[in-house]
Amino acid sequence: MRIDILTIFPEMFAGPFDQSIIKRAKDKKLVTIKIHNLRDWTRDKHKTVDDKPFGGGAGMVMKVDVVDSALRSLKRKKNPPAGGEKRKIILLTPQGKNFNQLLAQKLSKQQHLILICGHYEGFDERIRCLVDEEISIGDYILTGGEIPAMAMVDTVTRLIPGVIEAKSLKEESFNKNLLEYPQYTRPEIYKKMTVPAVLLSGNHTLIKKWREKEALKRTKKQRADLLKSARLYQ
Repeated sequence: MRIDILTIFPEMFAGPFDQSIIKRAKDKKLVTIKIHNLRDWTRDKHKTVDDKPFGGGAGMVMKVDVVDSALRSLKRKKNPPAGGEKRKIILLTPQGKNFNQLLAQKLSKQQHLILICGHYEGFDERIRCLVDEEISIGDYILTGGEIPAMAMVDTVTRLIPGVIEAKSLKEESFNKNLLEYPQYTRPEIYKKMTVPAVLLSGNHTLIKKWREKEALKRTKKQRADLLKSARLYQ
């Protein structure tokens, strides 16, 4: 997979993608991540990417011509292979659909993602005509789309085949719309807190049932909204 990120603050991405699982995925050539400065596609000496909104109002609005030039350039650099290419252009905005694990799984099957990070008051409305999807990472306002882009890239990258062991992904929170069951490791007893006996029994059938029960219990307590579409472990 290739991921292109359009931003006016490329320096913000120095570090997060050069650590841990994402770094290993890049080293294994499973994902290529490119950060692009939107100012590279401006046409004036001040490298202007935003302007005052028509009709008045507070803040500045990101310009459609700059974003359009950047997208056309990236599409030319990454020409679709024979038979077409699975590409998604995504606008990161608080007005988009909420990002979740199911959406991350769908995006992980794409060959090419282009993420557009916003700033200032917002986007020229015509930019929405240039994208395939609008996504938000939550019902709150951030200073820009850079942190949402980092969160999305991290979530999607770990789902690419070969990045993480398939069994580990299968039992994670949200995989079946359930939160993950409790996990324990050594020491067996710590400050009078003990590991549940069933996990020490060696009986895999009982362990499986216990984990399913605990996953349901935890989900009901902390995220009851997920239970409407939860699926049991199989």
